[in-house]
Amino acid sequence: MEKGLIRRLLPLLLLGAGVLPAAAQTAPLPRGADKAPAAIRRWLGAWDLELAGATRSCTVTLGAEASGSARQLRFPATCRRALPILDDATGWTLAANGQPQLLDAGGKEVVGFQKGTPETGLDGKGSDGKAYRLVSKDHPRVAPAQSLSPATAAATAAQRQTPVDPATAPAATTLPGRYVLMRQQNREACRLVLSPPPAAGQATAAFEGSCQDTGLTIFDPAGWRYDGGRLTLVARKGHSVELIFQNGLWRKDPAVGAPLLMRKLAQ
Repeated sequence: MEKGLIRRLLPLLLLGAGVLPAAAQTAPLPRGADKAPAAIRRWLGAWDLELAGATRSCTVTLGAEASGSARQLRFPATCRRALPILDDATGWTLAANGQPQLLDAGGKEVVGFQKGTPETGLDGKGSDGKAYRLVSKDHPRVAPAQSLSPATAAATAAQRQTPVDPATAPAATTLPGRYVLMRQQNREACRLVLSPPPAAGQATAAFEGSCQDTGLTIFDPAGWRYDGGRLTLVARKGHSVELIFQNGLWRKDPAVGAPLLMRKLAQ
């Protein structure tokens, strides 16, 4: 019975003695860490702030949320006894050297770090003239964003719509007419006629003569519309493709899949 009682009380005894299990020494990532700007992501979370040459330390959390002109800084109230310099610390930010600094309510530096990395620890100096270290230890961190290969970056960019300035785009009244459809510049695949829009309903589109391009034949354009500098060809079955005007040609945008270019023919 006495042994069972001791086993149940042991965790409480350890807590009272200041000995915490490793899992209890870590803190969860702060709110908004996964959506924070890239420049601060690596710094977010809990750190051990240590007074150099002393056994005193405290766990401080660099948060993502704004706190005045800085970002949120949190730590247990007992830290003010262990490290009195924290009595003035209310927020944090990144200094010009890219390292974090702890600030007071007026934006004045309380502790600034000059060298080191998140992996090896940071060395700095406090407004009290003492040396401090900021150590990551086993506290969780936001995973760094993976850099994309040039090919992947180009493919990702191609899937995004190109911004268009409607003020510099062709006027809607200039669009009706005969066009050459191309997969490659200066290599005609088909001809297309865009009819003037009616007073009501959708303007029509139709091939002029036969089209030898299988993809365009399957698409089978039957209508068109124009809005915000973007020309939309509408297929007979209802799906569509958008084009923007660049360098004297209309081109498919986003540039995903088979290319499509259009050049207007002189009347």
